[in-house]
Amino acid sequence: MTSPRQRIRLDQGWRFALGHAADPDRDFGFGDSQRTFAKQGQAIGHVADADFDDSGWREVTLPHDWAVELPFVGNARFVRNPADKDDEDLAAAHGYRPIGRGFPETSVGWYRTVLPVSPGDAEGRVSLEFDGAFRDATVIVNGYVVAQHHSGYASFGFDITEFLNTDDKPNVLLVRLDASLGEGWFYEGAGLYRHVWLVKTSTLFVPQWGVFVRAAPDGRVEADIELANRRDTPAQARIEAVVLDSTGAPVALAQTAKAVAGWRTETASLACTIPSPRLWSTDEPNLYALRVTVREGEAIRDVYEVRFGVRAFRFDARKGFFLNDRPLKLKGVNNHQDHAGVGAAIPDALQVWRLKQLKALGANAYRTAHNPPTPELLDACDALGLLVIDETRQMSSAPEPLDELRRLVRRDRNHACVMLWSIGNEEPQQGTARGARIAKAMAREVRALDPTRKIIAAMNRGQGQGITEALDVMGFNYHEDLIEPFRLKYPDMPIIGTETASAVSTRGEYARDDKRAVVSSYDVDAPYWGKTAQAWWRLYNSKPYLLGGFVWTGFDYRGEPTPFNWWPSVSSNFGIMDLCGLPKDIFYYYQAWWRHDLPVLHLLPHWNWEGREGQPIEVWAYSNLEAVELFLNGRSLGRQAPPKDGRAQWTVPYAPGRLVAYGFRNGQVVLKAERRTAGAPARLVLAPDRTQLTADGQDLAVVNVSVRDKAGVIVPKAAVRIDFDLTGPGRLIGVGNGDPNSHEPDKASFRTTYNGWAQALVQTSKVPGSIRLEAVAEGLSGAITIFPSERAPSLRA
Repeated sequence: MTSPRQRIRLDQGWRFALGHAADPDRDFGFGDSQRTFAKQGQAIGHVADADFDDSGWREVTLPHDWAVELPFVGNARFVRNPADKDDEDLAAAHGYRPIGRGFPETSVGWYRTVLPVSPGDAEGRVSLEFDGAFRDATVIVNGYVVAQHHSGYASFGFDITEFLNTDDKPNVLLVRLDASLGEGWFYEGAGLYRHVWLVKTSTLFVPQWGVFVRAAPDGRVEADIELANRRDTPAQARIEAVVLDSTGAPVALAQTAKAVAGWRTETASLACTIPSPRLWSTDEPNLYALRVTVREGEAIRDVYEVRFGVRAFRFDARKGFFLNDRPLKLKGVNNHQDHAGVGAAIPDALQVWRLKQLKALGANAYRTAHNPPTPELLDACDALGLLVIDETRQMSSAPEPLDELRRLVRRDRNHACVMLWSIGNEEPQQGTARGARIAKAMAREVRALDPTRKIIAAMNRGQGQGITEALDVMGFNYHEDLIEPFRLKYPDMPIIGTETASAVSTRGEYARDDKRAVVSSYDVDAPYWGKTAQAWWRLYNSKPYLLGGFVWTGFDYRGEPTPFNWWPSVSSNFGIMDLCGLPKDIFYYYQAWWRHDLPVLHLLPHWNWEGREGQPIEVWAYSNLEAVELFLNGRSLGRQAPPKDGRAQWTVPYAPGRLVAYGFRNGQVVLKAERRTAGAPARLVLAPDRTQLTADGQDLAVVNVSVRDKAGVIVPKAAVRIDFDLTGPGRLIGVGNGDPNSHEPDKASFRTTYNGWAQALVQTSKVPGSIRLEAVAEGLSGAITIFPSERAPSLRA
């Protein structure tokens, strides 16, 4: 089926340059009161002209975060008072990157490209869509300022038809972003860190986010379809809606007619029934698609397709959460959009990889803390089976934040994964009468756009006051001692732990060391507001009326380097995994008690304790098996039964050699875990997550690198510089090692391993061929991995 609609991803062909937030002469004329907005079509001086020489600007591919490319800048003026726990360097919150106040020369970025517009586009409509841009965007097309958009997280789009050249003249798109002002208290990045799209349609079309699908478990599907007519003459449209299953086969059909006057938008509603629908769940994320075809006579004017799932949510204040009428404890994580090597500019394939690590952990839910996510993340949650709390950035009923909220709901309401709309997080007005008025106004907007879902907010005080009356579900951030008093007052209000734990650990470290700014990987350390992993999960899992909780956080992220909120710490320690997605020991505690389908046995710590021979070492086993027996160099140290939601534990006098645990079920050994004393570093091992890539300029492989001794044992304290060499049609887009105190660059061809590990991210180009990655280190045997990269199969409409 041929459609006039084209949705073109504008990831390639961009040029980038830094501007200057305080000097118009160094900011390409922006801020010059005599030029900037004086004449439309001539905005911003010559930088928007087609013949402007941008050869000195750097070529970049989206998504792009220029902040992660900048060097770390410590605050030499800051002197910490150790006696004051609140004394912290505020620059630490954003990870010590030179963005914001005091760094005008690196807080503004310019992007420039030429739009693929043809003469035939003069007969239709053309729009730009931004998944998100950080921050304070000024968008210029052929010299015309077509949009100014402040939010760094909300998606936005607009029609640019009138500003285009449809002859042989180029169409220059210019985007200025100013990240001088932040929106969060964490690393946020800077730039076009999400996708940008060019959308071409006829003059009779479905506008952006113009289809809303509601599906019930009995198979009934209802849809509201907006239809825009952008011409002078009226249209008599026929709308056909076909439900397609996962194979593309039609399973239900509905159609209707709609008259749309010139330059108006109308909404048509229709319904159909899927026979014996396959329900969407976290275990079986079955999806359908609704394909809407708009005809005028026999001519096809538009084809618009959305994915959806058939499922039902129920939030019960006494019995818990139900998905498709089956009880499901929410085992969730919070996350910011941040990864080693790329910062906030996470490619889609890396989004999928990160979510797969969470599924392997046993997580079934994800909270988008504290802002709207990129829509591609929700696509992946739909496909993988992760429930989502979708959160807006600002709790405000002012026009702009309210419009951002509307766009969030319209954009995401078809996603099967989205179970709750969150209207705020720990807001100052949360317990006040003013907060109640604001929250009620926000809730009215949400319910008008989506009456099918409930509303939540994350509160860390004032539960039962202020915004409470606007909510359907109460979100508790910590403060577990307040849960029971709240339940007595609000027995019918379901409760979710929107933030739990805040436990801290540093991968591969087993004692807190404030001088080195590391914390222990034993589950013993949490800030004053939080709990250890075991403490919070035991509490929530023991009470059926607590629907579940969301750990702060699934992954480490830059900024907020608790408990060391001062230089040299540049990233958090909250993650179950580090900034590279490498699992910390606590990963296996959650996996043991969140994965009932998987036998788990994990030993900690490592077994290299030179100089501590004969001294006691605490040995823990995370396991969901009936019993675990520990052996040191062949001698049994006793068998233990791990308590529910707990761990087995021994005190072992250190002796080098082999520490082995056997896990038993029904009296039989079903798993073995081992820690061996490693020798000197001898070789590198590359472990890519996949070996076959797609040559689409977007696909990506995550390559973990470990340092091993001659016997193949990981050297747990190894700090070895690894140099990477990549050849073939691909790019090394970033490196990392998970060290929360590392100041090595993310954009480099080398990385020093941290406690034996590092990571490289390899991305394809649009040219097929073999991509070869080699890793070398002085005095060690190197390693090579090769990725065949092939063209994506062509898709037919």
